[in-house]
Amino acid sequence: MKKKVTIYDIARELNITVSTVSRALNDSRSISTETKDQVREMARKMNYSPNKLAASLKSGKTFTIGVIVPSARVQFFAAVIHSIELNLKAAGYGILLYQTNESLENEKQGVQTLLEAQVDGIFASLSLETSEDISHWEAVIKQGKALVLFDRTLENFNVPSVTLNDFKAGYLAAEHLLKKNFRNITFIAPPQKISIFKQRVEGYLAALRDYGAPVHENTVRYGTLSIEGGKAEIRNMMGVSPLPDAVIAGDDFTALGVIRQLKEEGLPADRVAVMGFANEVFSGFITPSLTTVEQQPHKMGAECARIFLSMVKKKNPYENPEKVVLEPILVERESTEGEARPPERP
Repeated sequence: MKKKVTIYDIARELNITVSTVSRALNDSRSISTETKDQVREMARKMNYSPNKLAASLKSGKTFTIGVIVPSARVQFFAAVIHSIELNLKAAGYGILLYQTNESLENEKQGVQTLLEAQVDGIFASLSLETSEDISHWEAVIKQGKALVLFDRTLENFNVPSVTLNDFKAGYLAAEHLLKKNFRNITFIAPPQKISIFKQRVEGYLAALRDYGAPVHENTVRYGTLSIEGGKAEIRNMMGVSPLPDAVIAGDDFTALGVIRQLKEEGLPADRVAVMGFANEVFSGFITPSLTTVEQQPHKMGAECARIFLSMVKKKNPYENPEKVVLEPILVERESTEGEARPPERP
């Protein structure tokens, strides 16, 4: 096996001290630009790569951040991850990614794996199963690691966070439909363990009350956030009277399932308005294109990075935890065009 090149080898080749090589590679002001250039060029020629383990033992930092998300396949989470990585790169940090697939046990395993990897902090969006058991998150805090939650958080868990104004998001979605005279509006939501979905439903119900729209047993239906989940809820509603004239889905994938099942049931797209959340890439390209609520993932990732970089400078990173709330943005497309008409059964 070829021997790994060290700073001692570079120093020997250039006939300078090891400390000079070290300071040059770390861009010390005490080293001239000419010497830095010579050291970097020799390091390149010799295929030198720094020993990160040794550096982390010396500094107490690995310059690695763990990111835990329900699924990187979802464009919203992928965009947040991209933004986090982009905004931390200049500070010398890289990321390790872990997906929970909406499982609490996977989430716990992810936290353990990242702590064993000695990450300097963890950014996380919680799984749909996470509620009362937060022992794994408390372990992060006890180890003195920076923890920043984003998008999905827990009520009464006082850690730094970046979230959407989810009450306003739910209100905004319902109000958009109510202003178009849709009255019988159904909201398809996941089980109410995570606060963002509770708040969206509360905002939606507040809008119904403000506009005098009816509230009945099918006003809120609890299902799974997926294409199949959206299809299943429409199948279940076909035997219910009255049929909704509009559906707000918990995310864009569920909304896509709603649109597909409405077509299979023979209901034209202009008979039932459909909305989602997240503004996934596909939302503008399906037929009809989907009206949705933009959640500002790029700004969310940038705020997570900013909060983390401020936390690592503090003696107590959890003193006065910062909580950033972003504003939702309505993206109107074809799926809610026109005025309401009573949905006719096929």
